[in-house]
Amino acid sequence: MSVNPIVIAIPVYFLLIGVEIIYQRVTAVKTYRLKDAMTNINCGVISQISGAFLMVVLFGMYTYVQENWSPFYIPVVWWAFPLAFVFFDFMYYWAHRLSHEINLFWGGHSVHHQSEEYNLSVALRQSSTQILWTFLFYLPLAMAGIDPIVFISMQGVNLVYQFWIHTESIKKMPKWFEAIFNTPSHHRVHHARNPKYIDKNHAGTLIIWDKLFGSFAAEEETPDYGITKPLKSWNPLWANFAHYTDIYHDFKRVSGLKNKLGVLVRKPGWLPEDMGGYRAPQEVKSDYQKFDNRTPIKLNIYVIVHFLFVMTGTLLFLYYLNDMEKSAKITAAILIILSVATFGLLFENRKWIKILEYLRLVSTALVVLYVLAGFEPSLTLMLITSGCLFVAIGWFASINSQMKLVQSIS
Repeated sequence: MSVNPIVIAIPVYFLLIGVEIIYQRVTAVKTYRLKDAMTNINCGVISQISGAFLMVVLFGMYTYVQENWSPFYIPVVWWAFPLAFVFFDFMYYWAHRLSHEINLFWGGHSVHHQSEEYNLSVALRQSSTQILWTFLFYLPLAMAGIDPIVFISMQGVNLVYQFWIHTESIKKMPKWFEAIFNTPSHHRVHHARNPKYIDKNHAGTLIIWDKLFGSFAAEEETPDYGITKPLKSWNPLWANFAHYTDIYHDFKRVSGLKNKLGVLVRKPGWLPEDMGGYRAPQEVKSDYQKFDNRTPIKLNIYVIVHFLFVMTGTLLFLYYLNDMEKSAKITAAILIILSVATFGLLFENRKWIKILEYLRLVSTALVVLYVLAGFEPSLTLMLITSGCLFVAIGWFASINSQMKLVQSIS
């Protein structure tokens, strides 16, 4: 059974997030907010779930190109790994840079920049659609004959490396390291919405690409994190499609094929001159308040407990993915995505969320019975599952009155 290396790294990610939270408590620094951090992780969950299906197709495309179109073949030998590391990082730089400079691509990548905090949980805030636009950038590695195993290994190394640079707890690395590699200082600039920092430092692991191609900026003033049009939502599904809706509205507004293509492939904010021209990013006002809202403490505890169960289920799903039947994969994937979206809506305290949450609880019980035991579950499993369902329903029902009170105050 082959397992995605990212899946193996996930428990380590959570451990390091815990260490960072403890460190910040000790040092009286606060970069974590419950709803923001959970939304970051929920975006990552949806990305991993959708990627589990997309990568089958995209990895197959890479393998096909490498086996049929490449005039070379570089076997799985030791020197292939550093070669692929540098080649992959170079292509990552251009894929990442153009994800900021092409509106359609930004629709996918903007998800990663939406958090208004900067901590290790932000590293997990990944898009579910960006891979559709950027995967073609890596096909030159296939044309160069780099074996798929080497490619997927270096893709994992690149992604795992970028986890630790999403922190304010590390100020600066040694000068020689800052000169060559991407660091927390360099990447804080990249996540900033300060006008002087926008579209800078696109590096994955090697900051030398930004210095070579004119997109480097050193960290000077304290960054202000997020995007210039704040998301103002805890819903990870909406986070993935918010900018695409902006593209859709602009696409409808402009006339002519050339202008419609311009909306897709020019910089975010572009409009034709007769409609006002390019709309430059607006500086966020100094008195801007980060998005937040009130929710009952009991509801927060309820969501956290269910979130932990869903995270456990997600890890099991990703680990045993290759051993599952297709119908079980699809069923479990839909339930996981429904769950994390529901958590975001619960945090937003939507008036109609009650019905969706009861539906999620019942669906979870049914999927557990189906995935774990097929269509003929044991009596013991049925009793345990039914008991857990009734407890969860009763628990949620007990906090409804508090949710309504906060809704009326809000």
